[in-house]
Amino acid sequence: MRIITFFLVGLIVHVIFFISIFDIYFTSPLVHGMTPQTMSLAPPASRLVLVVADGLRADSLFTLHSNGSSRAPYLRTIIKESGTWGVSHTRVPTESRPGHVALIAGFYEDVSAVAKGWKENPVEFDSVFNESRHTWCWGSPDILPMFAKGATGDHVYTYTYPAEEEDFASTDASRLDSWVFAQVKSFFQSAKSNSSLRASLHEDKNVFFLHLLGIDTNGHAHRPMSQEYLENIGLVDNGLSEMVSLVEDFFGYDGKTAYVFTSDHGMTNWGSHGAGHPSETLTPLVVWGAGVNSAQTVTEPQPYEDGYLQDWKLEHLRRVDVSQADIAPLMASLIGVPIPVNSVGVLPLPYLNNSDLFKAESMYTNAIQVLEQFKMKMAQKKETTLSFLFTPYHSPVVFPSHASFQISLCQSLISHSLEGLVYYHTYDRFFLGCSVVLGFVGWTSYVALVILKTHASLNRRPSILKTNLWQFSVLLTVITLFLFIQRSPATYYIYCLLPVPVWYSVLKESGTLTDLIKSAPSLPLWKCFGYFVLVAFGIELLVVSFFYRTMLTVGLAVLSLWPFLSGVFGIAKYRSLSWFFSCLFLALFPLMPVVGREPNIACAGLLTLFTSVCYLWSSQRQTPLHLSDRQLFVAQMLHVAMCAYVPSLTHSSLQQKQGLPLFNQIISWATLASSMLVPLVSSTRIFHRLLSILLSLTATYLLLSTGSEALFPPVLSWLMFVWINIEQEAMLAQGLSGRQELSSIDFSANIDIAKIRQLKLDDIRRSYFFVFFIITAFFGTGNIASINSFDPASVYCFLTVFNPFIMGGLMMWKVIIPFIIVMCTFETIQVATQLSSRSISHYVIVMSMTIFLMLLSVVTHILTSQRLIMWKRPKSHFS
Repeated sequence: MRIITFFLVGLIVHVIFFISIFDIYFTSPLVHGMTPQTMSLAPPASRLVLVVADGLRADSLFTLHSNGSSRAPYLRTIIKESGTWGVSHTRVPTESRPGHVALIAGFYEDVSAVAKGWKENPVEFDSVFNESRHTWCWGSPDILPMFAKGATGDHVYTYTYPAEEEDFASTDASRLDSWVFAQVKSFFQSAKSNSSLRASLHEDKNVFFLHLLGIDTNGHAHRPMSQEYLENIGLVDNGLSEMVSLVEDFFGYDGKTAYVFTSDHGMTNWGSHGAGHPSETLTPLVVWGAGVNSAQTVTEPQPYEDGYLQDWKLEHLRRVDVSQADIAPLMASLIGVPIPVNSVGVLPLPYLNNSDLFKAESMYTNAIQVLEQFKMKMAQKKETTLSFLFTPYHSPVVFPSHASFQISLCQSLISHSLEGLVYYHTYDRFFLGCSVVLGFVGWTSYVALVILKTHASLNRRPSILKTNLWQFSVLLTVITLFLFIQRSPATYYIYCLLPVPVWYSVLKESGTLTDLIKSAPSLPLWKCFGYFVLVAFGIELLVVSFFYRTMLTVGLAVLSLWPFLSGVFGIAKYRSLSWFFSCLFLALFPLMPVVGREPNIACAGLLTLFTSVCYLWSSQRQTPLHLSDRQLFVAQMLHVAMCAYVPSLTHSSLQQKQGLPLFNQIISWATLASSMLVPLVSSTRIFHRLLSILLSLTATYLLLSTGSEALFPPVLSWLMFVWINIEQEAMLAQGLSGRQELSSIDFSANIDIAKIRQLKLDDIRRSYFFVFFIITAFFGTGNIASINSFDPASVYCFLTVFNPFIMGGLMMWKVIIPFIIVMCTFETIQVATQLSSRSISHYVIVMSMTIFLMLLSVVTHILTSQRLIMWKRPKSHFS
């Protein structure tokens, strides 16, 4: 197979495997076709006011000042006298869009919504707003339009401020909340002189939604413990008090208004959200008004062991915790609208102040609504599965036919129905997972055989197995017919058919495997066992590092000993010691906090400049620089020094509420644009080109850094430079001849085919080093699979107005920069050790190993931990 064809096939295979992760684990849990369930009894409230304080943590609201006063006195009074309170437990991802979907629609949105930037509906779903008679909304343009767009009819009205107002550099982000309260006040005042609007407002089943973004914006910009964030809570509390008085006065204090105050998610101490830390998943819930129980005093200990009741001085008041999705059926029950058909929430009865019959009817309606989803999901899966292969969900489910059934039976029915929904949602997961694993193992085996056949000194005999094409053609036909009969999606064909041609190719190369097995006895038994133990330990270390970053520290500590164990130290003491210390310095980063704002950016700039000067001085003695190259490096080093200063200048300006300086923004975007262009005009000598790449990428990385992570690229580059040099010494230790001087190697020079050697056992070790350093670049400064590893302040040098796609792109580029440094280093080692870099099958097997380990870790994690898409009841305490 030609190299370019091999590369394209490998790329397609890996793209298919990558997409399969989303098809297997991140598909939408929604089903359609259910009938909304209504209740015949009259609801206690005619209207509902929902207030969502975006980004408000539970402890930030409930904790008292040191003098015993509350930063939210109005809500504190409600909690003590006329309402019921608790903690709402959110789900990952703790972002605004999925949080509001859980609150208003009652289900936990799938990850496919990320591709829509949390703004549009990736799938259609029902909501409390859709079921209402009229809904009026005020707030952010990122949240409100999605519920108006998804509603049937024209009864959801939205009032939003311009998107440009969502500026993290704003002098006063609380003005966003003041705008909302002012608009609500103006709305009710205008209704007094507008007869048609006044008539609509006095109808039943109306909803008023206030989305308050100021707290979230201040939290991102100044941190949740800042004065701006805490004062914004007081502003919201005061505005809420005035708004309630306004609403009650408008409706003549008829006692028909219910109020719900909560938050979509919390926030970490460093001002981010998205993951599952308790500070992000625990949000306040306060409900009062028509149909809601007033405060109840308790004397016995409550079933919460988190200790927060004592911290908040609320241990004498009953606390009722809920899942975030439970708020949707609660709101629907209060105003008498059908529970959203896709809701997986369970009605929290302790919040209701009504008759036992009303509670029983409400719980019965909730149970039937969830059961309808289960039955529809089961019917859909049964239609697409052959009858003799279909395995129904078995559970002791009681199907009530009337509300007179006990509430406990309805709750049991809901629990079993939710388990059944998970069962059918993941019905094909094992089947698809096996197909993908079979294909990936086949592809990895094929690449390994190709490498052995091309580069190893084997006899390369023809295959001893008969691989008749017609047999595989029959197998392809059978699989296709099986999937067609089951009416499987198009992607299922790809995942199930791909292993067939891959394993056909493996069997065609089986002769190479036979030769390898025959040559194995030439190695001593103890040596084979030693290699097996090392490989097993190395792979396990990589897998465990996906869950525990500190394992990277262990791995780097072990790698630091390699020169001493391999004999390289005897011929290159200085470089061996440099390798030892650079590994240990890099090993410190997995032990550091994921994010922070320590003033280390200037130190990172100085370290980069020091490293650059050292390597320029070292290479200058062997290969003098041309004047143009010297000028380019000086200009790049001055640029790095400037970029080390720009972040501190930017953050200082933002702290003084002077906004993002235009000059800093121009410098930042110009640096980003030139980071991949400037190295192309530098010298093609190995170290000169690598140094130019390092300086360009580090300049961008500094602009995207907020703390100690700025030191990561310089330290990583130091280790990579040492790795290149020490590999040269390793070749001498192995007695290989024909070693080239690094200073004489030119990337642009033609490769001497006569000097290209065959693969050696040491190349496996180099490949493992490459995979390990790639994973270190991936997790070294934080787990990038966790959204809250990213500090929003990282992009403040480029923009401060909220834009998820641009901000996400900049953060991803920050993640990719260490990858580029490692990959450029590996390419250099390929050339320096005289292994053809044009034989890219070597890269393919390495990347196959990398992605295989990633998939293995993801599968292991999902099988052994809580699934994101499972409708599992959360704990009733802070965990």
